[in-house]
Amino acid sequence: MKALDRFSRAAGPAAIVLMLLGLAASSAVAQTAPMATATPALSSSDMAAATPAKTGLPGKMIEKVKAVATRAGDIFNRVPCLPPKGVAPSVGSLPHVAAKLAANKPVVIVAFGSSSTEGYGSTAPEFTYPNRLAAQLHRKYPKADIAVLNRGKGGEDAPEMMRRLQSEVIDAKPDMVIWQVGTNAVLRNLDPVTTGKLVEEGVGIIQAAGADVVLVDPQYSPAVNAKGESASKMVGLLSKVAHYRHVGIFPRFEVMRDWHDRQSLPFETFVNNDGLHMNDWGYACFAQLLGDDIIKSVEQVQAGISPPSTVTAYRPM
Repeated sequence: MKALDRFSRAAGPAAIVLMLLGLAASSAVAQTAPMATATPALSSSDMAAATPAKTGLPGKMIEKVKAVATRAGDIFNRVPCLPPKGVAPSVGSLPHVAAKLAANKPVVIVAFGSSSTEGYGSTAPEFTYPNRLAAQLHRKYPKADIAVLNRGKGGEDAPEMMRRLQSEVIDAKPDMVIWQVGTNAVLRNLDPVTTGKLVEEGVGIIQAAGADVVLVDPQYSPAVNAKGESASKMVGLLSKVAHYRHVGIFPRFEVMRDWHDRQSLPFETFVNNDGLHMNDWGYACFAQLLGDDIIKSVEQVQAGISPPSTVTAYRPM
């Protein structure tokens, strides 16, 4: 059973409702919006203060929030989120995040990407992967001041993202950047080699700013699979960028392939009816597995386990 289920049993539905009440009170976004942009997660003190009496939410809104909480807690009860076999997601070494957490200093994580970072296809803001990830990290490190900033923008890929890298990522002074990229390059028939070079350049800029980096490759979904050769090239190039720049990569393509091929989950379990974007379950399981990997890496660094020499020096492509 995953962390969300453990949290649900330990804290009870009321705690989840309080968390969601805080989100509802800080945002005017409708709970059933088809596309939701995540906001920085609330601190534990903010959530504790978000009682119905203090938020002044009308009864109907409270009932809606309770309904969202029920759906959130039920996602993995309906279909469990299992780690893939034969796939080795690795976010690499995260020394900046680990050092901040060990020193009890605030941590800023920027989720950078396109529509699947922005949250297209989720049914409520708290179901986007950045907000799911923020909730998981807050449960693991309840005393830490962790902000996960959503910097996803639908339809973009490396060329557009590079133009806003400074203003929306570097200027936030992140300790870690999770960069989801490549899907729209495949769908738009952009040159994969050019995309790879842009991503490598961007990773270098992020590293120079003092942040850990994790790349996220395209999703395994019908729309992407229709561009099979191009998708394979993109996945391979991003893996090479991660290797040469010695940063982490979360192989979303292979993880989702495992859901479909080995776990025999139909696409509709984790992909919306557009055949491209993930649904609530897909975002939730993606965030859970990514979060598990981040936590494992941080614990290794804090335990004094040195990263392999292959992740300590950059070799240009």
